[in-house]
Amino acid sequence: MPSPTPNAGPSEIDPQMMQALRERDLLLENAGVGIVYVKQRVLLRCNQRYAEIFSYARPEEVVGASSLSMYPSERDFKQLGAAAYPVLATGQHFKTERLMRRQSGDLFWASLTGRMIDPNDTAAGSIWIVDDVDERKRAEVELAKVSTEQRLIFDHAMVGIVFLRDRRVTRCNRAFEALFGYAPGELDGSSSRQWYLTDADWEEAGRRCYAPLAAGQVFQGEMVLRRKDGSPLHCEVRSNAIDAKDLSQGSIWITMDITARKEAEAALVRAKAQLEHLVRERTQQLSQSVQALQQKIQEQQEAEAHIQRLAHFDALTGLPNRVLLKDRSDQAIEIARRHGQQLAVLFLDLDHFKKVNDSLGHRVGDELLRQLSARLRSAVREQDTVARLGGDEFVLVLPGTDMQGATHVATKVMELAAQPFQVDQTELAVTPSIGIALYPDDGHDFDTLCKCADTAMYRAKRDGRNALRFFTGEMQAQSVRALTLENALRRALERNQLQLHYQPQIDLRSGRVMGAEALLRWQHPELGAVSPAEFVPVAESCGLILPIGEWVMRTAAYQLRQWLDAGLGDLAMAVNLSSVQFRHADLPALVSRVLSDAGLPPQLLELELTESVAMGDPLGAISLMNDLHTRGIRLSIDDFGTGYSSLSYLKKFRVYKLKIDQSFVRDLTEDPEDRAIVSAIISMADSLGLSTIAEGVETPGQLEFLRERGCTEVQGYLFSRPLPAADFEAFVRTHPG
Repeated sequence: MPSPTPNAGPSEIDPQMMQALRERDLLLENAGVGIVYVKQRVLLRCNQRYAEIFSYARPEEVVGASSLSMYPSERDFKQLGAAAYPVLATGQHFKTERLMRRQSGDLFWASLTGRMIDPNDTAAGSIWIVDDVDERKRAEVELAKVSTEQRLIFDHAMVGIVFLRDRRVTRCNRAFEALFGYAPGELDGSSSRQWYLTDADWEEAGRRCYAPLAAGQVFQGEMVLRRKDGSPLHCEVRSNAIDAKDLSQGSIWITMDITARKEAEAALVRAKAQLEHLVRERTQQLSQSVQALQQKIQEQQEAEAHIQRLAHFDALTGLPNRVLLKDRSDQAIEIARRHGQQLAVLFLDLDHFKKVNDSLGHRVGDELLRQLSARLRSAVREQDTVARLGGDEFVLVLPGTDMQGATHVATKVMELAAQPFQVDQTELAVTPSIGIALYPDDGHDFDTLCKCADTAMYRAKRDGRNALRFFTGEMQAQSVRALTLENALRRALERNQLQLHYQPQIDLRSGRVMGAEALLRWQHPELGAVSPAEFVPVAESCGLILPIGEWVMRTAAYQLRQWLDAGLGDLAMAVNLSSVQFRHADLPALVSRVLSDAGLPPQLLELELTESVAMGDPLGAISLMNDLHTRGIRLSIDDFGTGYSSLSYLKKFRVYKLKIDQSFVRDLTEDPEDRAIVSAIISMADSLGLSTIAEGVETPGQLEFLRERGCTEVQGYLFSRPLPAADFEAFVRTHPG
């Protein structure tokens, strides 16, 4: 890189030389690559591009620096010198690609091309052209990695894979060669004709397969092909064009041996045909006998049904009589005892009914009782029992019903009874007095409960009739408590008294926190902490559960969004649904709106519904679950095992997880029945392709049993109680798994 003589004045410099120097400088500054002049390991001059490549703002910042500073290490610098200078000394260009170091310390790949100024005088220095090729080099590395991975997949796939061009083999894997009985490499370059049974089969395959490929579609079907030894081979074939717009680029074919399956299907068809033949023969022989038996069975059934009605049903109203009532009540009480549930018995007596019979006659009184019976049946659920003891006395048995629920049903019955009755041309108005007893508070058998309810009914009559009364003063106080809670609950949302706590859910395989269950809490300034078990039924009965449920879902969704944005990892949020929410027609649309507003993918929200809610209306549940499933929302069955799920419905439910109720987990280490139930639930879920999560895990023994049985997830006090949002985040960050 010569320069004008220092002592020459402007008038003494040759104009042509000045023009050449200007052109040289212009060329250096506008070159698309870095150019540098190095002399005795010192950078004497460079262009702007060279400075930019090494993270300098101007060439002046580079001038005077040691060329060693541009290399990752002195060793790298010496290695380049050892490789380059023998070539440069001969007057040739030296070109290579090396890792270089920017001013920031970052390493990058650069293309280097160097040449001596004077090969005979190394002290004259050298010129180097530098280009940043870091992105290309890294892309080449990634491409090599992908190619290696694809080769491994191709070579070790368990199915046969072959590439064809013009229906000749360009490449195939070992599995394909072994499938058709060929040695390694024996098929290379050969025609695909050799693995078809006939020329006609080969030609038909060409017409059948290549038309979809030309249309940009995938061909998939079953074919009978030929092994090398000539034996037939049933295969499932899938193919696709390398380029649908240019079939000359070839196609890829994947084949799988289904010979065993086809033989089994053929054997099954033969066995079915033989069985059908035998059945037809036997049917002809038994036809007359069957007709005679059917006639006899029908007569027997009609006789038994008549006897059954006489023995168990009231002849006037068609309601269960005292015998059937006792039987159903005993069963309901046993179920309530086994599952720790409540049960309500309502004793109803019409006020002044004797006056109806005395003044209008027994025919009118009987018709009044029939109409009242129909109204009573309309006021209760399918699992409830309405019975007539005699006269104008009725008993209602309501399984799974607490004080609040009994109050609701009794109030509804009183409203229905208050509506006028029309008998012939006479309009009648009657009022009932109702006594209520609850299991297990007031008794542990039906006779005791019925007596208590009867006593409470007489108390209602003494208090003025047309009223309902609970058996004890304590229950009366509870009724007042329920009304107090309802009034307070109506202001809880607007006064920010509700909050969510989150209980971690642990993946048993990895040990990491994979999700949280959102649990509702209510802290009232006067009432204190109110249990969800107490206030949620109140919210359901008075219609507040819908706005509260939406608040819970939105709060949980926004909290999860905050955790994701804070880098807490992939977490799912489980939210409980009440029966009222689940039956609400707007539920799917509401969930989608909440997810959209929070910016959450639907698979991160898990809706939990209890087994009893799902089975209350299984066909409706299936329809609603299908709607939620199409929106990508996951569902799980909560408290599984405490109800009576039908497996025929369970397998149709679009759920992905069963939650094992804590009542089975609590005594796992001591109770063999609980161990058997939990093992059966996990095994059944695994057979149906469902996950399982056990709640209420509190001891290492429980955890170890669940892990051994293959339970997927757990939650409970062994890991953490439900936590406020900030404490939950801290727990996750200190619990890596």
